[in-house]
Amino acid sequence: MPMSLGSMLYNKTGAWRNIRPVVDNSNCIQCGICWKFCPDVAIYIENEFPVVDLDYCKGCGICAEECPSKCIAMVEEEK
Repeated sequence: MPMSLGSMLYNKTGAWRNIRPVVDNSNCIQCGICWKFCPDVAIYIENEFPVVDLDYCKGCGICAEECPSKCIAMVEEEK
C-alpha cells in the first residue's frame, strides 16, 4: 500500500521538542491510557508496557498528565 505525504511515516516531528516523556515501567499499571490519549500516535504497547517513539513525540506531556499511576515523567531534552 503506497503511503501519502500526510502519512506519519513521512512526518517525523520529534526533532523540535524541549521535553520528552520517560516511562518508569516499575510503576506502570498497564492501563494503556497514555497510548489512548497521545495525539501524535507516538506511544505504542510492547510486551504490555508503553514505549515512546521519540521520532514522533512532540513533548506535549498529555501522556504524563493522563497517566493514573504517574509513571511518566517529562524531562528536559538533552542538547
